[in-house]
Amino acid sequence: MAAQRLSSVLSHITPSKGGISNLTSQNPDDVVITLAVRTPLTKAGKGGMKDTPLDGMLYKLMVEVVRRSRLDPQVVEDICLGNVNDSKAAYYARAASLAAGFPNTTAASSVNRFCSSGLKAVQDIANQISMGSIDCGLAIGAESMSTPGEGMRAFVPEVMESESEAKDCLQPMGQTSENVGADFNITREMQDMYAAESYQRAEKAQRAGMFDDEIAPIKIKIEDPKTGEEKEITLTKDEGPRWGTTYESLSKVRPAFKMFGDKSTGGNSSQVTDGAAGILLMKRSRAHELNQPIMAKFVGATVAGLAPRIMGIGPSIAIPKLLGKLNITMDDVDVVELNEAFASMAVYCKNVLKIPHEKMNIRGGAIALGHPLGCTGARQIVTGLSECRRQKKKVLLTSMCIGTGQGMASLIINEQV
Repeated sequence: MAAQRLSSVLSHITPSKGGISNLTSQNPDDVVITLAVRTPLTKAGKGGMKDTPLDGMLYKLMVEVVRRSRLDPQVVEDICLGNVNDSKAAYYARAASLAAGFPNTTAASSVNRFCSSGLKAVQDIANQISMGSIDCGLAIGAESMSTPGEGMRAFVPEVMESESEAKDCLQPMGQTSENVGADFNITREMQDMYAAESYQRAEKAQRAGMFDDEIAPIKIKIEDPKTGEEKEITLTKDEGPRWGTTYESLSKVRPAFKMFGDKSTGGNSSQVTDGAAGILLMKRSRAHELNQPIMAKFVGATVAGLAPRIMGIGPSIAIPKLLGKLNITMDDVDVVELNEAFASMAVYCKNVLKIPHEKMNIRGGAIALGHPLGCTGARQIVTGLSECRRQKKKVLLTSMCIGTGQGMASLIINEQV
């Protein structure tokens, strides 16, 4: 029994020798996803959740997780929240979990690896399950970009004046996008054409109701900015998609970062957004014991670093690293969710990695849907699994660039076929 358990644990951290057939096998100690759900994504500062702070968003999501899973909250041993801008995130995660019905025996924490924080939370819970620390946990990615984060100061002289790339970590994200466009000749035309496609895919998906099975409608209170009157509304749809967007309309948008370049605009960059997503994970054996539906097998994730000034191309480093560790190729992947922080990096990564566009961001990406920083890594899994279910496809790859020069990627096997 001990030897079998050790073998199962090692299989999660040792490169696979069997390729895709090994990854799709089913074993009692697999880490599986039994629920993947998210809130609608709303416009920061003026959208549906502009008056819903992080703890309110977390509470609403956790209540939905308990309701939809029909799981005794006492079974969940740990909750990990991925969040970027709120220094009090760990407090909010713990308090919201208690209010939502989780017992005080369910622990809670927060993690921050910038735009991959939601995926980092999933990886944290999955690793705990793999190593036997817990049997069941909840990973959440959430961000209230309506709530201003703390300002960033300059680094101390020893860091700023070093001969390293340290000071480049202070480059604004818009500057790094312009760097990618200039360094790799990703033209304004290429970026606007890509962005138009993202909007059109999101519109098509929204019109067809493709997002409906991944979104949990939530009731929130919102204040009318003109009258100050507070009213309760139910949010059911993403606010980002701009129906009717074309290349021609995007080509008229002015550059957003003129001091750095002339290619990135508000039309071909990700939107500033509020949102949250939750992923419930447990051992396969535990899921069977609890009669929980198994949506997918979480295979693993990895992270990689690169020059901070071109942080956007992080997926082009992280994805090959992950595929190499798992002994598979892009041809084995069915659906790709690659975060569209900027069209510059999305075009670069798609081209360099030779990702067939029909596999990538099928329902549109962050340019059209929005990019709530800490939420995105979890949101991609929710959306990707919904698309895999629709197409009856198996292999989901998610990835994103990370501020300060990093990239992260994950691989998941859909079992809803």
